Amino acid sequence: MSDFQSVLSAARQLPVTERLQLIDELAATVPDDAPPALSGLWLEEIERRSAEIDAETVTTESWPRIRQRLFDKLDVRRED
Repeated sequence: MSDFQSVLSAARQLPVTERLQLIDELAATVPDDAPPALSGLWLEEIERRSAEIDAETVTTESWPRIRQRLFDKLDVRRED
């Protein structure tokens, strides 16, 4: 079994709140210049939402605020 498979298998055994915390921690380690490959549909959605932001027809929130709201809702605690 590869290291990846071993880690994935172990991560799947974690409670949901700990898996969400792990996802957040891992996502924070991905460099900004290494974005994931996205499908055409996702790219279209990003373009649509970006246009709404540029046109100032939507209200935005910061990612830290959104993340904290979700973590509070799921009772996930981060250790910073």
